[in-house]
Amino acid sequence: MSSYDVIIIGSGPGGYVCAIRCAQLGLKTACVEGRETLGGTCLNIGCIPSKALLHATEMLHEAQANFGKMGLMGDAPSVDWSKMQSYKDGTIEQNTKGIEYLFKKNKVDWIKGWGSIPEPGKVKVGDEIHEAKNIVIATGSVPASIPGVEIDEERVVSSTGALSLDEVPGKMVVIGAGVIGLEMGSVYARLGAEVTVVEYLDTITPTMDGEVQKQFQKLLSKQGMEFVLGAAVQGVETSGEGCRVTYKKGDEEATVEADIVLVSTGRKPFTDGLGLSDLGVETTDKGQVRTDAHWATNLEGIYAIGDAITGPMLAHKAEDEGMAVAEVLAGKAGHVNYGVIPSVIYTHPEVASVGRTEAELKDEGVPYKAGKFSFMGNGRAKANFAADGFVKILAHKETDRILGAHIIGPMAGDLIHEICVAMEFGAAAEDLALTCHAHPTYSEAVREAALACGDGAIHS
Repeated sequence: MSSYDVIIIGSGPGGYVCAIRCAQLGLKTACVEGRETLGGTCLNIGCIPSKALLHATEMLHEAQANFGKMGLMGDAPSVDWSKMQSYKDGTIEQNTKGIEYLFKKNKVDWIKGWGSIPEPGKVKVGDEIHEAKNIVIATGSVPASIPGVEIDEERVVSSTGALSLDEVPGKMVVIGAGVIGLEMGSVYARLGAEVTVVEYLDTITPTMDGEVQKQFQKLLSKQGMEFVLGAAVQGVETSGEGCRVTYKKGDEEATVEADIVLVSTGRKPFTDGLGLSDLGVETTDKGQVRTDAHWATNLEGIYAIGDAITGPMLAHKAEDEGMAVAEVLAGKAGHVNYGVIPSVIYTHPEVASVGRTEAELKDEGVPYKAGKFSFMGNGRAKANFAADGFVKILAHKETDRILGAHIIGPMAGDLIHEICVAMEFGAAAEDLALTCHAHPTYSEAVREAALACGDGAIHS
């Protein structure tokens, strides 16, 4: 029987980061993972492979739409789907092997297999029992479906199946207009599929800024994606010829045909097989592990992080919690600022946000001002055919402290972090406005939005 200071169950972004940080802080650490490779959903069947396909298809779009404008003449490249899949798989392998290397470097033991917790202080993997002073549940999440829709990963697929289709479909229906649905829908739209997105709510990306939602939908529509909003899917029928999606919009019922249906209606915590109910670990009505402010469950020595607990299901949120709980276990003060966790949609253009939206500030009665700047006024964006979108910064009307930011445009997922750092230090919009930004860069749009919170932007 092996004994550790801490055993982490799950090697996704939360689990592997927690394991490495625990080891760096001097704790004898092991990580339990049943997959053949480390990295969890994110590296194997989520964030990383989807970004590979997004990148490849964005390059295809550039070649088709913009190369000729720059004097780069010649036929646009054709798509070798099997080779694109090989590129995606190679990207996965590089990243998962990288985590394996980091485990060896930091002396983290990889216990291969699926883990359960028979009692506090013990983790069972196969027929072996391992002892641990502390256990961290980092088992992540799995795709969720809706009543009347059964995922078979052949015709009706989750995000997992959508990453590895045998061929590019002629027609695809995406159920759900959230992050995953729009990212994967845009991949196949660029590859030539007719993509229809069916969404229950009246807007896409429901938690996003209202102006971003409208601009985003408009731009995706220009790229060929069709949207049916305010529509409740009743069911999906499959046959040898394809699929038929039935939905109800108001009192009217309608159908849409597809070769492939992608179900992207959210995710749910994955805690199957851990034995939590027998153990007495408290969970929420949604199946999330209930934790306190220090990620501890109701049982001493058992903690949980990431998608398995409440909060946004984001890899970087899980990473932050993984580092924080490691600090706690090492006797330090672990902390996560949940008010400054960015979210990003990796379409083209990208969409990123952090902090509060205008709707939230209005509901809370917080006095605020909005500074907005269009990428049409940014020289770098115009040169790169990337002038769609804008930066919006929300600041307190009286103190000028930054309360939130929303970006739709080129490199939005990178630009948002300048504002995250500013918010982490309690900066005012004026602090960003007075900071010199290199020219010509996309980041100048952030400065201009900050200037717009004051006396006004220069280039608008």
